[in-house]
Amino acid sequence: MGDKGERGPGGRRRDPSLLLAITVIGVTVLLFTLKSMNSRRRRLITLQNPETKYPLPLIEKEQISHNTRRFRFGLPSPDHVLGLPVGNYVHLLATIDGVMVVRAYTPVSSDDDRGFVDLIIKIYFKNVHPNYPEGGKMTQYLENMKIGDTIFFRGPTGRLFYHGLGKFSIRPQKTCETEKKLAHHLGMIAGGTGITPMLQLIRHITKNPSDTTTMSLIFANQTEEDILVRKELEEVARTHPDQFKLWYTLDRPPVGWKYSSGFITADMIKEHLPPPGKSTFILVCGPLALIQTAAHPNLETLGYTKDRIFTY
Repeated sequence: MGDKGERGPGGRRRDPSLLLAITVIGVTVLLFTLKSMNSRRRRLITLQNPETKYPLPLIEKEQISHNTRRFRFGLPSPDHVLGLPVGNYVHLLATIDGVMVVRAYTPVSSDDDRGFVDLIIKIYFKNVHPNYPEGGKMTQYLENMKIGDTIFFRGPTGRLFYHGLGKFSIRPQKTCETEKKLAHHLGMIAGGTGITPMLQLIRHITKNPSDTTTMSLIFANQTEEDILVRKELEEVARTHPDQFKLWYTLDRPPVGWKYSSGFITADMIKEHLPPPGKSTFILVCGPLALIQTAAHPNLETLGYTKDRIFTY
């Protein structure tokens, strides 16, 4: 017996290949529509104007270490992103003891995250450091915030923009014209919470399979307990061994410490960062002492030129 097949209205036989084609087209249109809707949702930007202050509520607080916290602030809606270009940062503003205090921070979240922004901040408590008996005004203010309290955000701010694939736009000074830079190898020197702008770049680069930019990081801290986001950094080094190299140095290392100790030296930079050249770009962020006495003098000694060094 012949295959009579499925017949449609009027007794005409339906062509299975035609039905399949219609189904594929329908699914494609649906996926395109959903993608377009998603793109429109992602256009809800919080930081619309860099001169405007945006009050954002504290919605979550996590203790990372004895003196470090992760603060999560809510954006205007679950569909909002912060709207911060990679390489930029925000200012937090608060009136403390009758004085407006402004501090700069780089979020550890990104515009892949909707509805919130995360900051990792070290709290500088009173009577801990002999040179700063009053501690940090802004960090202690943040420490005392309750869930639901708001603080002003302002931004985007910054002189560095990363466009992907090793391409940067940089303003040497705020009043200068933007310069284009291309780097195949990034050398990073970070101290303490200066890791946050580096983490922003590390995350952005490693999540893009097309971005083959390599990164080498020297991360300086006082003690092993002070190493922020250590678990994530070591996971990236493990999963991207050809793209990301990690090295630590501690002022007070524990017994059996396998990395470096003390200030960052020229030998340390020479061993763990890419050599100077047109394909290398160096990024520095950390305390003033690290920048002025460890990073810049040693980089200059080794032949890195000023136009291939950026300090946050």
